[in-house]
Amino acid sequence: MTRIFSGVKPTGHLTLGNYLGAVRQWAEVDQYRADSLFSIVDLHALTVEHDPGRVRRLSRQAATLLLASGIDPERATVFVQSHVDEHARLSYLLECVATDGEMRRMIQYKEKAARERARGGSVRLSLLTYPVLMAADILAYRADEVPVGDDQTQHVELTRDLAERFNQRYGPTFVVPRATPPKVAARVMDLQDPTSKMGKSHEAGAGIVYLLDEPDVVRKKILRAVTDSGSEAVFDRDAKPGVSNLLEILAACRGGSPEALSGVYESYGALKADAAEAVVELLRPLRERHKELMADPSYVEEVLRRGAERAREMARPTVDGAYRAIGLLPAASSPQPVT
Repeated sequence: MTRIFSGVKPTGHLTLGNYLGAVRQWAEVDQYRADSLFSIVDLHALTVEHDPGRVRRLSRQAATLLLASGIDPERATVFVQSHVDEHARLSYLLECVATDGEMRRMIQYKEKAARERARGGSVRLSLLTYPVLMAADILAYRADEVPVGDDQTQHVELTRDLAERFNQRYGPTFVVPRATPPKVAARVMDLQDPTSKMGKSHEAGAGIVYLLDEPDVVRKKILRAVTDSGSEAVFDRDAKPGVSNLLEILAACRGGSPEALSGVYESYGALKADAAEAVVELLRPLRERHKELMADPSYVEEVLRRGAERAREMARPTVDGAYRAIGLLPAASSPQPVT
């Protein structure tokens, strides 16, 4: 069976963009067609200034939302990245294969480093090297596919390069994965800035629909969404980014295409009203299931414990094999007690 790996970083509350662009596909499609691993990649949250308590809270919340979305822990492996040591073990080996130039060419590093410097902060070394940790996340499990948005495709290409380079230098060790971008709503845009992705770590939340927003808050944010000049509700990302974003959200909620909705609405107000109700109804069962899971935290903890055990069993043989292949001396086994 095909194996897939994907993850969510606990740097903010999960958004409608996260759900429509990734999580819904994991729950409705990927867990049924493949051997699926979905991880809360908390180590990645440490690459920038952070509050430790908030990272813990957001990690638990993300895990709960993945389960509330319909991901079945009996069918898919749901776990926290830092609970499986093989991620960090393999990351260092891949750093010994990657180059400084490759890291500095990563678009997300350039953008995040520039923002950090603009704020007068220092850039952590982990921000430069985290694409290697992401590669380790994938390669440790011999994943065939990585469902990602187009902003992460460059990192999957790096993962492929590192896997091929390691295999050529030290012998066949890793599966070379491929990126599989979602076909619909891969990039839901900010409602107040429709030229920017709806990101969970943005400081201003007026244009971001969070999965746990109350229905009235969801309606208010969508009804206040930025639109474009003119009055035609047509799908044209370049000429009408605001309207196109609303059409894409509505189409994704209803299971259609934004092109089919282009020109249907005679006013922006009617489009906003329908999009708002569609989002509220889409998120209603998720919010209800999240509330149920929050009332039973021991269940979520047990899911994560069993998920980490399963993930560890899958990753350890590959990572141990990589250690042997690159030239490291195996650790001596402890003598068994005499009975």
